[in-house]
Amino acid sequence: MNEKSAASILKRPTWLWITSVAVAILMVIYLVLGIYWSRSPDVFWVNQNIDDSNVVVGYATTDTLIRVAETMLEKPGGYLSNDRFPPGVFLDNTPNWEKGVLQQVRDLARVIRNDYSRSQSQSIEDEEVRDAEQAFFIDSDSWIFPASESEYRKAIKGFKDYRDRLGDDADDDAQFYARADNLREWLAQVEKRLGSLTGRLGDSVSSDRINESLAGDSAAEASNPQPDMIEVQTSWFTVDDVFFESRGAAWALLHFFRAVELDFAAVLEDKNARASVRQIIRELESSLQPLHSPVILNGSGYGFFANHSLVMANYLARANSAVINLRELLDEG
Repeated sequence: MNEKSAASILKRPTWLWITSVAVAILMVIYLVLGIYWSRSPDVFWVNQNIDDSNVVVGYATTDTLIRVAETMLEKPGGYLSNDRFPPGVFLDNTPNWEKGVLQQVRDLARVIRNDYSRSQSQSIEDEEVRDAEQAFFIDSDSWIFPASESEYRKAIKGFKDYRDRLGDDADDDAQFYARADNLREWLAQVEKRLGSLTGRLGDSVSSDRINESLAGDSAAEASNPQPDMIEVQTSWFTVDDVFFESRGAAWALLHFFRAVELDFAAVLEDKNARASVRQIIRELESSLQPLHSPVILNGSGYGFFANHSLVMANYLARANSAVINLRELLDEG
């Protein structure tokens, strides 16, 4: 063996050690960043004033929509749903949280376009609100050409312009109609979303359920044969996905209902419905209590371990019940 070969053998463990240390340091950095980026943003206070004295109807709802969307994009780690590089690509809890927030943002943006900003069904829609609402519906995982974040920022800019025009007395085109029928349209969407999330959370312990798709209507039909029993068991690998999607939806809805308290104060007072909104807010606040477990547990209903999905389902079901009650109050003359 010559001297060159011997030196090569002696150096090899040194390079292996250096590489191992570098990989270990990189993994620690990714772990720390992953934990930091997985923290949910705090709840912020809703504002209804342009300045200290000027209150504008619709400002609270529009401004809250903007701030919720901005928080989704600008929280630690930024927007992660379309990440292609570590550590974001390895995280799934935060992208699912963003999914829940984004769904509520899209629903409210659509109601602002179709109802809040229009006096009646045949009135002309606000073009800026229309374009902004459409920008929120780009694919949430679009990485490039265009990137989701760039389109969402266009949407935010459009709603900022609409918000500012609401406070401009010289601009008659921008309007926000805080009426009971408009509020009912948004509540109908919220009711469906909460009902779906509650059912999916409950499926963490259910294996099947009776098919009620055609119940209540003897003449109802479906395009395909309907089985008597439906398998609904949530996979153990996706229980945490549903849980964090629900947390994101609850976080966004909490802010939106606080805005409803302000913009629809006269409607709620007239219908004696303020207590229902307060109950919804209380349940949503309870659903966002700090999580003290490093993992989402999926114990059986009466088992030894907790079932975080069922706890979340309880709060959302109670909030949904209050939403249904609120819609009934608004339906009354």
